[in-house]
Amino acid sequence: MSHAETLFRPFSSEKLQLKNRVVMAPMTRTYSPGNVPNDLVVDYYRRRAEGGVGLIITEGTIVDHPAASGYPNVPAFFGEDALAGWKRVVDAVHAAGGKIAPQIWHVGAIRRPGIDPGGDTPGYSPSGMAVPGKVVGHAMTQEDIDDVVAAFAKAAKDAKEIGFDAVEIHGAHGYLIDQFFWDGTNQRDDGYGGDLAARSRFALEIVRAVRAAVGDDFPVIFRFSQWKQQDYSARLCETPEALGAFLTPLAEAGVDIFHCSTRRFWEPEFEGSDLNLAGWARKLTGKPAITVGSVGLNADFLPEDGTANFNAGEPASIDNLIERLERDEFDLVAVGRALIANPDWANKVANGEFDALAAYERDMLRELR
Repeated sequence: MSHAETLFRPFSSEKLQLKNRVVMAPMTRTYSPGNVPNDLVVDYYRRRAEGGVGLIITEGTIVDHPAASGYPNVPAFFGEDALAGWKRVVDAVHAAGGKIAPQIWHVGAIRRPGIDPGGDTPGYSPSGMAVPGKVVGHAMTQEDIDDVVAAFAKAAKDAKEIGFDAVEIHGAHGYLIDQFFWDGTNQRDDGYGGDLAARSRFALEIVRAVRAAVGDDFPVIFRFSQWKQQDYSARLCETPEALGAFLTPLAEAGVDIFHCSTRRFWEPEFEGSDLNLAGWARKLTGKPAITVGSVGLNADFLPEDGTANFNAGEPASIDNLIERLERDEFDLVAVGRALIANPDWANKVANGEFDALAAYERDMLRELR
């Protein structure tokens, strides 16, 4: 394995300074009964900060909208109790020398009625279409769209007020924002439907509202993906030119950093170039980019056989990752499952203690680690 000094260079952009290039990837754990972060959640994030992570991006946190939640015990990002819980998380991470951003989230058509908060509220989606395997939901009106945009802005403002260092908007993986991007779920005939530029309008309104809520100096991260929960071969953009046309308006609207979700960081995004999705995002927009996807493990994230719970894996070389980072293909590296198995993954890698890294097993995601 590489000695990895490059991974531990400080990162500095106009709005964000980090002690190294290691980011904790957001991973849903459903460990917040009543949708309130508790002592276990505080300790979970504190351990990763103590373990050397430069920037923690939290698990997805639901915005203040009755249809935002799709899973039980997911933490909310609204309400006095939940925000007080997150304030404790922020303080613990800062005391351990780390920085942290919440990922703010609306699941859209993924939702099934009966999940709290929200109760019998159906899933909201661009066209009322069901995501494959889900029940048919509610087609969003203009009022609904305006309410959700406002909910994202409110969550971002609250994040800044309680001391978070940045905010990430979840626009990936077939959830609500991505459902507007994807023509398979967005068949609207108004200004939010049509070609990809029109289907991006909802996301652009959210980004602009978030930017207005947090001001010019607070970092806004945007997570996007080509693949969807329902279709791992899906592509929003088939060419670099199309990707540039998609990402540039988001950057102009206020995105500071693109978090480019892939299943395997080493795979080239387009023929004729070795650049991965983060590499292309950085090249096309000039914005810093976070790469992610099976970092540090020998088993792919979400394999073709549909194995659940973030497929298990053994520690694997990061030499290829380091080589790409050294040539500035991307700026930051998000680590997921390896950080579940090793809260001190960053410190162990920095110290060359590769033999001390534990394998990841599926059950670890639900353990009190």
